[in-house]
Amino acid sequence: MPVRWILHWQPNQGSSVNSHILNEISQCVDNFNGVKDGRWKATLTFYRPNLRDSSMAATEFPRDFIGISLMEVPNKYFFIIRGHKLVLEADSSILTIFEKLQSYKSKVALNFEGLQYKLGDFQVRLIKVVPNTAENLRGILMEIEYLPISSVEKAKPIIEEFVEIWREVLSKKSLHGQFMRAEPNFAEYGLADNYTWQHTAVQYAAALAQLIASVQSRN
Repeated sequence: MPVRWILHWQPNQGSSVNSHILNEISQCVDNFNGVKDGRWKATLTFYRPNLRDSSMAATEFPRDFIGISLMEVPNKYFFIIRGHKLVLEADSSILTIFEKLQSYKSKVALNFEGLQYKLGDFQVRLIKVVPNTAENLRGILMEIEYLPISSVEKAKPIIEEFVEIWREVLSKKSLHGQFMRAEPNFAEYGLADNYTWQHTAVQYAAALAQLIASVQSRN
């Protein structure tokens, strides 16, 4: 499958993320002759162990992990255990088993949703991050997909050049921030150079960690 990069919006010190910034970025995509290509959505859920027996050592279980569902592969569900550098791909029916076992409980769920655009050999998704129980904006992501190449290393210089062009375009808007990439080490997760959905799941977990760190630093 084609290589994707996921970038998060990093506000300047003293600035915040808001819908005005999202609208300005969206206008830039339109001005760049981006052709709207439908809506897109993913859901990320934080899970914590449900230790009903206090004598059960928490060290026997992952302290927490992230579950990810992607609209494009509705029959799949992905788990990221960042502390152990593990990414697991399962059938989406695993969620029914989760509910029955009640070994883990959902702590927070976030919706990643927005529009996707076609720009030549690139597919761009402009994504807002909102809690699944509210509409307040928690972050902005941009997913860039280079359609002709499935090799992570071969696509890297091409996507890097595309990102630099984007940063230059956005810099003219005086938006008090920029898109950054938390580049994960795929090899640590046992992932090879050939891009897969698991690479995407790992990147979303890394981007989310950066969004959380950004919010905490502003507070």
